[in-house]
Amino acid sequence: MPPKIPQSVLVVIHTPALEVLLIERADAPGFWQSVTGSKDSLDEPFELTAAREVAEETGLDVRVPGHVLTDWALENVYEIYPQWRHRYAEGVTHNTEHLFGLCIPHAVPVLLSPREHSDQVWLPWAQAAERCFSPSNAEAISWLPRLAASLS
Repeated sequence: MPPKIPQSVLVVIHTPALEVLLIERADAPGFWQSVTGSKDSLDEPFELTAAREVAEETGLDVRVPGHVLTDWALENVYEIYPQWRHRYAEGVTHNTEHLFGLCIPHAVPVLLSPREHSDQVWLPWAQAAERCFSPSNAEAISWLPRLAASLS
């Protein structure tokens, strides 16, 4: 496989009541997160990356009426965890992550990719932020009440 591109998306899937979907990594039990994933090519728009990753990791389709994918116009730059650096080209240590929200009408069970994730849970936003292993993911979830209010 070619090395991963160090440009990715983070998609916080939530309901209007601010319940947040978290999924547990299959390769790191106890590591809960939102949907994440890297671009497939440098010219792939972040919005397409977000839609693809949501479909691959949850089976949800962002194009379904009532599903609203929102570009939060925020980015994080973070150091890639050492245990996952082998997936990137030699010398790559940082990733740029573009943030999105996906609001769906209500919490639903999702279809996980067993290769990537082993469990799912819907939690109120504050509890979801506490459960995330990634500080940038927790921070993004903590922005949800303000972002949701400004987008309404």
